[in-house]
Amino acid sequence: MQPDSQTHANGHTLVSTQARGLERTRQPSVVSHEVTQPRERLTVSVVIPTLNEAGNIGTVLRQLRSFEDIVLVDGFSEDGTIEIALTVRPDITALQRRPRGKGDALRAGFAAASGDVIVIMDADGSMDPGEVGVFMSVMELGFDLVKGSRLACGGGSHDLTTVRWLGNAALCKVANTLFHTHWTDLCYGYLAFRRSCLPRLALTADGFDIESQILGHAALAGLRIAEVPSIEMPRRTGDSHLNARKDGTRILRAMLAARFAPRARRSAVALRPPVPSD
Repeated sequence: MQPDSQTHANGHTLVSTQARGLERTRQPSVVSHEVTQPRERLTVSVVIPTLNEAGNIGTVLRQLRSFEDIVLVDGFSEDGTIEIALTVRPDITALQRRPRGKGDALRAGFAAASGDVIVIMDADGSMDPGEVGVFMSVMELGFDLVKGSRLACGGGSHDLTTVRWLGNAALCKVANTLFHTHWTDLCYGYLAFRRSCLPRLALTADGFDIESQILGHAALAGLRIAEVPSIEMPRRTGDSHLNARKDGTRILRAMLAARFAPRARRSAVALRPPVPSD
């Protein structure tokens, strides 16, 4: 089954201040002298990439019943993922495209999103939809991007192996050195950002390096970034598509490319039209 898809272009540019990473305390609130605007009410789009997640997608979508704009990007799953998704939530925007990687799917989902804020969520049940409220509370203070951290005080993970923990720690240290930030967690894809920032993010990554590219480009663009604690649950069913060594190498390359690529190249990417869906 291949449902109809619809793409929404955005043409807004957000004027932002100096980028900074914020270390979290026990309270999931953020205080910064740079953010003085009153709270604003923002609409939300949740973008979910899927590939053979029939055992998980129904539960995830039921947990998201309070969100109206959900964009699911499926890599032509062979286990009925898309059919289950549309049975549970027939109102979602469902796209199907050849599986080129998580980054490619997310970029297509971003182009189809219509909310003021885009939230990235995995389809395996490891991310708690209840935390979106925390993300949005911080966004409404005036931040441009809010990232979840499993390693900030108050966060945690039920699925982080020793090898992945060590790799994440090393990559996070590199990122903080390159972008002059103070993040505690890099390789965790639960984050939210303003849709109007998309042109400035200039995203091109096709794989799991998409999250590190988002963060690196956001820091270089001077977006206001906050980090909040998050709890990662174990995958409900099935196997992860992550390859620690291969994807870790791609993440490192993406960060180096983001930091040292000429600004003119990023600007040229920002002028390209949104990625079309197949």
